[in-house]
Amino acid sequence: MKFSLSWLQSVLDTKADARTIAEKLTSLGLEIEGVEDASAALTQFRVARVLSADKHPQADKLQVLSVDVGEAAPLQVVCGAPNARAGLVGVLGLAGAVVPANGMVLRNSAIRGVESSGMMCSTRELCLGEDNDGIIELPEDAPVGQSFADYIGSDPVFDVAITPNRPDCMGVYGIARDLAAAGLGVLKPVDAAPVAGSFPCPVEVRTDDADGCPAFHGRVIRGVKNGPSPKWMQDFLKSAGQRPISALVDITNFVMLGYGRPAHAYDLAKLSGAVVARKAAAGEKVTALNGKEYALEPFMTVIADDSGVHDIAGIMGGEHSGCDDETTDVLLEVAYFDPPSIARTGQALALASDARGRFERGVDPAFLDTGMDLLTALILEICGGEASEVVRAGEPPVTRKSVAYDPALAGRLGGIDVADAEQKRILAALGFDVADDLAKSWNVTVPTWRPDVDGAPDIVEEVIRVHGLDAVPSTPLPRADGVAKPTATAAQMLERRVRRAAAARGLHEAITWSFLPEAEAAHFAEGEALWTLANPISEDLKVMRASLLPGLLAAVKRNLDRGASSVRLFEIGRRYLRGANGASDEKLSLGVVLAGDKASRGWATGKAQAFNAFDAKAEALALLTEAGAPVDSLQVMGEVGAQFHPGQSATLRLGPKTVLARFGVLHPATAKAFDIDGPVVVAELFLDRIPAKKGAGSFARPHFAPPPLQAVTRDFAFLVSADVAAGDLLRSVKGADKANIVAARVFDDFRGAGVPEGQKSLAIEVTLQPVEKSYDEAALKAIADKVVAAAAKQGAQLRG
Repeated sequence: MKFSLSWLQSVLDTKADARTIAEKLTSLGLEIEGVEDASAALTQFRVARVLSADKHPQADKLQVLSVDVGEAAPLQVVCGAPNARAGLVGVLGLAGAVVPANGMVLRNSAIRGVESSGMMCSTRELCLGEDNDGIIELPEDAPVGQSFADYIGSDPVFDVAITPNRPDCMGVYGIARDLAAAGLGVLKPVDAAPVAGSFPCPVEVRTDDADGCPAFHGRVIRGVKNGPSPKWMQDFLKSAGQRPISALVDITNFVMLGYGRPAHAYDLAKLSGAVVARKAAAGEKVTALNGKEYALEPFMTVIADDSGVHDIAGIMGGEHSGCDDETTDVLLEVAYFDPPSIARTGQALALASDARGRFERGVDPAFLDTGMDLLTALILEICGGEASEVVRAGEPPVTRKSVAYDPALAGRLGGIDVADAEQKRILAALGFDVADDLAKSWNVTVPTWRPDVDGAPDIVEEVIRVHGLDAVPSTPLPRADGVAKPTATAAQMLERRVRRAAAARGLHEAITWSFLPEAEAAHFAEGEALWTLANPISEDLKVMRASLLPGLLAAVKRNLDRGASSVRLFEIGRRYLRGANGASDEKLSLGVVLAGDKASRGWATGKAQAFNAFDAKAEALALLTEAGAPVDSLQVMGEVGAQFHPGQSATLRLGPKTVLARFGVLHPATAKAFDIDGPVVVAELFLDRIPAKKGAGSFARPHFAPPPLQAVTRDFAFLVSADVAAGDLLRSVKGADKANIVAARVFDDFRGAGVPEGQKSLAIEVTLQPVEKSYDEAALKAIADKVVAAAAKQGAQLRG
């Protein structure tokens, strides 16, 4: 919400400057988003008098002016404004000044061969209005030579972020009330004397929707003359970002922005019959003031007459009944609308407005008559006319809530003790009534403009924020003696370890949306029913992800499209699945995507090298190891999914059913669906499926003792069928003698001369670790026999 300092001073008697007010608003919980001062951009502009105006020798529409700016010699300025003449007092921009409207820097230059020192300015060029037909004309007594910024004076504009729980501050008056309570001035009373009607209201006004519109007040003002609103009102509205339209429209906007009371003025000549607040009928439509047509639904409250709907109640008026320059008789509407009903209607129509923002938060239900008096008085003063009596239909919900309040709560909940007398002063200044007859517990009556206050903690908040949030001492939480206990959960610790390991391996962390376009999410759904959002932020982000890979693939595409030669991304996050009985089930996962060049081209390596499935497998195994998975027990199996390239992908399983990870090259059809050129390798780890280690709850690490004897290595070469996985053979060899074999690895895969067709030769290095004594030949032979026997179970034969 925006408003100027002069607007604030019109309702708050204060001498505080803009900086002090901004600081106080922030301490009150009303966050300042910015303070703008238009005069600051006008310091290089001067009040100047035109001494003479002669025709330009080279241009019919230009004049050469001699301009007095209060210096010893006048300046020569070329000007094309039609109202430029001798004796005119205007505004001259000197060399070096920046024109606010377009950012142009003025300089001394020759225009059609004639030197010009600056520029005479219009109101539009200085962002002071829309007039651009001529240069600014100031009064004759304007001080020539004075800075124009000093002449017009400083009127800073505050931009305040109003939280949804403060509807009372959706008007300048409510903000002034808070500042007055904080001691920054005296709040002026609302100048709204009752305006008596001189004739009965000729229009029937009623509400047939007691739930959506509990109260509907109206009156007719006839004989008005619509036209421009006064300059002071236009200045106030401009500071709020509103464009002045006409006196009748500006008056309703002024009361809305100034007092938080939306209202509407109808051109009486465009109405027929009774004006009624009612529910919309099925199929009804209305063209709003923004020129758009809206289809209405039966739950929506509207304002209508005998001819149809004229107003989406509490949100926006209709195009066909608004006031214009020809309006002579108006019907004023001041109503109270149900906040949830307004919010539901606005959401359904995707229609936002200043009125909706106030009604759905909750306007003051007791301000209807006062608002009507304010509007009537301003219209009669500015537009003339004669007012009818007020017609009041329905009753606003003006019952005030009472809260039992213990003043000691300020210290217990707010962290600072505030004297009882000061608490009473603060509450009274904010409009609360405090009963004095109770010693320990007060009966606090909440004002009608504070629907957000429900209980004693809300009262504490009011006291503390006005007393000063910056006065609340910083008090550390109590801490037990001794070593601090870890606060992170096992899942959080797992995330930290894996995240650091992935980053250490050269992967860059990505954070993508948890919701995806439906088509992309379906690629990796694996038959799961997807969660679809009822109210998505956009149509392209409506489905919750069942895999992290679609979001990472979209990130890969963006990077490749921008010229990245190598992309290495990972993400840790949740997959969203449907659990038992349709309940939401979130699963912790990690996704890795590698695309582009694994190694750039070079004189030693030749062409650039691309990533392959083994790179994805290496990342998966390394990260599973860091996550604590029993990597040595994992099996490499197929059935990885249609998204992966057959023959270049696999799963890592703990047993035949528990899939801990899947990896491989992305299927070309999947890459095409995500519009990615070139091979892409991915890995997806299902961290939620990793079994917990035995004794994982122990804080201390097990004692480490290095082996007393040196390890021994032995090499074995086996002939095995070409379709046998090396991992299966390796697992059998490692399990041949668990007491002695501590490691085994494949170091050669040979297929060629000397190896029968359909077979391969796998060379395995086995590491043996003696414990009590060194191995002798008999012991080594016994272990070797066990290795050969275990390999034979996989169909392997020891090569001679």
